[in-house]
Amino acid sequence: MSKSLDGKIAVVTGAASGIGLATTEALLAHGAIVVMVDRNEAALKDLTARLGPNAVAQVTDLLNAESCAAMVPEVLAKVDRIDILYCNAGIYIGGDLQDTTDEAIDRMLNLNVNAVMKNVRDVLPHMIDRKTGDIVVTCSIAGHFPTYWEPVYSGSKWAITSFVQGMRRQMIPHGVRVMQVSPGPVVSALLADWPEENLRKAKESGSLIDPSEVADAVLYMLTRKRTVTIRDMIVLPTNFDRV
Repeated sequence: MSKSLDGKIAVVTGAASGIGLATTEALLAHGAIVVMVDRNEAALKDLTARLGPNAVAQVTDLLNAESCAAMVPEVLAKVDRIDILYCNAGIYIGGDLQDTTDEAIDRMLNLNVNAVMKNVRDVLPHMIDRKTGDIVVTCSIAGHFPTYWEPVYSGSKWAITSFVQGMRRQMIPHGVRVMQVSPGPVVSALLADWPEENLRKAKESGSLIDPSEVADAVLYMLTRKRTVTIRDMIVLPTNFDRV
């Protein structure tokens, strides 16, 4: 049984492109108000103008400690509550570990892991006080098996899988659902950093999915009745396992 999202207020990070934008559009189409979080102020201005009054811009650089810490208070100054937090922002590093720089490792872990933990921590008092709320995090199929061609990225997503599943259990007594969606390769800007041979093979075999497919999965998770939690939804291209 599905539940309506009419009037729900969602916060989506990484909302200016890819999965974040597709999910924003899906949530808006189902009656939600969406606070679009991104560091790209110009893109947010254009998108909120196109998407209408239920799309609210929130300029936040999650890699900046002060900006990250200010995100939830600034959002709550614009809307009166947060029903849904979708931590989607992330970056990708592929290739062998010995070819990866300290800066690249720090950047990936700070955005893919640290910022997620901070955003979730910051919204919890608000949701616990209201005794309701939904938190969704974008993980990856790379958080479920050792993808040897992207060990730093895979490591960040394994960390998030552990974090989400631990928090899911911790929040059960408080009425807050914590969930993750784990897509396979998605057509997005992140693919620009894929190893060229892997990208070529994926394109040739039809092993990529559109961001809207992930948005559909997130929508399904959020519209279940409160007594049901989708712990993790793995969304793969049909041909992925043949790559």
